[in-house]
Amino acid sequence: MLSKKALSIAMTATLALGFLSGCASSSSDSSGDSDGGKQVIKIVTQSPLSGGSATLGEAIKLGAQLAIDQQQDKFADLGFEMKLEAQDDQGDPKKGVANAQLVAADQAVLGVVGHLNSGVSIPASEVYENNKLISISPASTATDFTDRNLETVSRVVARDDFQGPAGAEYAINTLGAKKIFIIQDKTAYGSGLAEAFRGAAEEMGAEIVGFEGITVGEKDFNGVLNQVTSKQPDMIYYGGLYAEGGILVKQAREKGLDIPFMGGDGLDSSAFVEIAGDAVKNTFLTSVAGDTTKTEEGTKFADDYKAAFNKSIESYSAYAYDSAGVLLAGIEKAIEENDGKMPTREAVTEAVRGTQDYKGVVTEVGFDEKGDNKYAKIFIYKFDEASYPATLDGEISQ
Repeated sequence: MLSKKALSIAMTATLALGFLSGCASSSSDSSGDSDGGKQVIKIVTQSPLSGGSATLGEAIKLGAQLAIDQQQDKFADLGFEMKLEAQDDQGDPKKGVANAQLVAADQAVLGVVGHLNSGVSIPASEVYENNKLISISPASTATDFTDRNLETVSRVVARDDFQGPAGAEYAINTLGAKKIFIIQDKTAYGSGLAEAFRGAAEEMGAEIVGFEGITVGEKDFNGVLNQVTSKQPDMIYYGGLYAEGGILVKQAREKGLDIPFMGGDGLDSSAFVEIAGDAVKNTFLTSVAGDTTKTEEGTKFADDYKAAFNKSIESYSAYAYDSAGVLLAGIEKAIEENDGKMPTREAVTEAVRGTQDYKGVVTEVGFDEKGDNKYAKIFIYKFDEASYPATLDGEISQ
């Protein structure tokens, strides 16, 4: 979720630091730290633990933590201690890349669960690729993330070129939208999703009466909302995250814009409801995250999560849990194929990317040649009241 200029800067930083990372990696202890006679294997989470996206970022960390905690005994029997190392990427590509350099230099790290933001995932993944370190994102949806065909990149959720058209179809066929004003936050995620929505909506005959950008961190959206009012649309579509989205929908209602407000998975957070309050009514969203509690396994996960952390699950809690589960399964396979010894990063990457039929608590996982999950779905939610989660109103398979 990143502007092109910022992405360019981040990619430059990646290239500049790449050599240093390679030197650091080659000088590290490739066997992992020893702890009580057991070799240590580290899994890293990279997500925003501070700033405007911290609610979802913490959910990623805790989901992965629960998966690791539950499999400690299994790996102890194999002679390894599994540790989680949580990194705060702050939703900032520069910080994400800097963290990635440090992570890659530690040879005890065999995999990364992250990132949340596509604009951070994309440049950071270049570092992981240079260091043969597998990453699995439970949340990044931008098409460019996997379209680069990097060997160490994967995700368990759907892409924006699936999510955007799914939202357009619902907006036009179910909500009856004909004149749509699109607002996006100028990040890789927000603009990419908005463009995918616009293209599909126009193909289906809708009129896009406005396509305007806002800046992450803004608090006053009167300017863009005045433009919306002048165009008299019958729906607003927003590509961006909940921090700005919650304020945007609240200010829209204050201006008398009681038309349907729709966005993507960036709004799928309890914090969106906290910010928007009652204004959240008549708001719809597409999400790459399903209703975790629809199944017995998902309900058990939610209960275990609550018991472990005294927090209710968020949209990406279970997807981080399943991402970590896929990673742990790949590490276990690589250990077995290496006669019980510490596996290489290359072996772990091969095992993880070879996953075809992993059954998670919220999604099945099978990676294609790009690292996309062929079982990923899009889910449609609506807010009838100011409470989270929203009501599931449908799901779409690829």
